[in-house]
Amino acid sequence: MMRKYLLPILSLLGLLLAITMVLIGNRQSSTSRPVVQSPKSPFANYVAGAGIVEASTGNIVVGTPVSGVVVELYVHEGSQVKIGDKLFKIDDREQQAQLIPAVAKISEITARLAQAKSQFALVNNLSDKRAISVEELNNRRFAVKLAEAELVSAQARVKQIQMDIERYTVRALVRGRVLQNKIRIGAFIQGGTPSDSSMLLGNDDRLFVRTDIDENDAWRVQPDARAVAFVRGNPKLQTALKFERVDPYVLPKTSLTGDSTERVDTRALQVIYSFDHTALPIYVGQQVDVFIETKESQSSNGKHPQATLAASSTKIL
Repeated sequence: MMRKYLLPILSLLGLLLAITMVLIGNRQSSTSRPVVQSPKSPFANYVAGAGIVEASTGNIVVGTPVSGVVVELYVHEGSQVKIGDKLFKIDDREQQAQLIPAVAKISEITARLAQAKSQFALVNNLSDKRAISVEELNNRRFAVKLAEAELVSAQARVKQIQMDIERYTVRALVRGRVLQNKIRIGAFIQGGTPSDSSMLLGNDDRLFVRTDIDENDAWRVQPDARAVAFVRGNPKLQTALKFERVDPYVLPKTSLTGDSTERVDTRALQVIYSFDHTALPIYVGQQVDVFIETKESQSSNGKHPQATLAASSTKIL
């Protein structure tokens, strides 16, 4: 009797299990809210872009014209420097060794010059000029000239060595702050092109924001338009931006906003804005979200907005 109802019961249980799994699969899962809310544009019509904060002087990678081992380090991260302040020094003992005989050579030539002048004055002051031949008088006169020329040459050689030694002490060429320092005492520095193991310097009294605008939206940007920057991670931190300039060369896009509709195989126009560094708790190299106000109909005045932007950029640059 049980065998007669076993198969229908198992079929019914299988059907109930299938219906239960379908219902569970179709049930909508609760979406979790993001930890940090994305910033919202304060403008009704706008263009958005990702910006990189940089120093007003640009982020200067400090290099050195000579190669060698670092023996002195005069600054550290965050140090304020003025034009001419020492940054670091490279071993210059070889040049210092060349300076010692060069200075001694000046003393030697100075004594020889004094001797030549004395001998020339002796014969030149003779009351009877017949006591010495004209040739001898000229020889002593030329001996003074030669000694004077040798002294000038020796002094120039010392000056050359001193200038060469000065090149081994790297100094700040702009006023600013040491933003990054990877140089260490005892490390070997390669002269010529600066490397990643060097020092980064820049003036951060006023910070710049280099904003990447998608090439498809570049024509919508106006120099006199309002712009706002939001700190990533806290949309409540924002500041108004001042337009500085437009770099007229469109580059491959490197900074991404994270928008799902954003294309990565495109190019970007770089628009530079500035703001007071005290307006935001932000650092050089940090990314911000930038919103630029646009007019609803920018071509109604009969003048192409891109032409206006280009003219403004040319005037500023």
